Amino acid sequence: MKKLATIISTVLLGSTMSVSAHAKDTMAIVVSTLNNPFFVSMKEGAEAKAKELGYNLIVLDSQNDPSKELSNVEDLTVRGVKAILINPTDSDAVSNAIRLANRSHIPVLTLDRGANHGKVVSHIASDNVAGGEMAGKYIMEKVGQKAKVIQLEGIAGTSAARERGKGFMNVVKKDHMDLLASQPADFDRTKGLNVMENLMAAHPDVQAVFAQNDEMALGALRAVQASGKKVLIVGFDGTKDGIAAVKRGKLGATIAQQPDLIGALGVETADKVLKGQSVDKSIPVPLKIITK
Repeated sequence: MKKLATIISTVLLGSTMSVSAHAKDTMAIVVSTLNNPFFVSMKEGAEAKAKELGYNLIVLDSQNDPSKELSNVEDLTVRGVKAILINPTDSDAVSNAIRLANRSHIPVLTLDRGANHGKVVSHIASDNVAGGEMAGKYIMEKVGQKAKVIQLEGIAGTSAARERGKGFMNVVKKDHMDLLASQPADFDRTKGLNVMENLMAAHPDVQAVFAQNDEMALGALRAVQASGKKVLIVGFDGTKDGIAAVKRGKLGATIAQQPDLIGALGVETADKVLKGQSVDKSIPVPLKIITK
């Protein structure tokens, strides 16, 4: 009987130690939406790096809903994760979630999109302003300084949409392009199609389109193909579908981010933070333009 009690005690102690060690090795990534290939790649990059470094990674989908994002972070604070990587649904709305994590003393790192408030130990993203400028310069080179252009904007309130638009508009103003319209399509393929159909009806003389992500670019492509017109379309993100469309000669170009690298660097940076190492407040991920 005494021997049995000793065995049970040992098993229980081992179980407790296992749970404790497991908790120490857990971090989380909260993604704005997994209904987008770009963020799926980001998640996969984070998962691969977490596995390599020996962490358990919890993945939560905010479904582009700030209230869902807040409840996701609330859940994580209860589950005792050691670090949270977050890809915000909205740069303002995410502030409440970040402050919640701050109060629980959980380090927060933002991926791709920044946060306007709350304490963030590091932000890992591409230079979206530079990317927008790359898109504008490509259009100018292909169509000319007086090009009649349309811009499809991402989700209003996200840093990515704001910064990509800023970069593009820098070139539009400098090279005197004629901006016919600039309208949100929320980074969504179907909305990109619908918005582009309406804008083409209002501006049949459009020569080029800058879509702030590949999903909207691919939606715009369907609208352009249905119209029978020849319009240069430039996307952003360098997703598999976007690059494939460029290689087939359907899209003119895509400004390629490396979402898997953003996710991997997020985990790698969180690992350094948890080990007490200093990290940069902003970590840039290189961009490149992909053409046929």
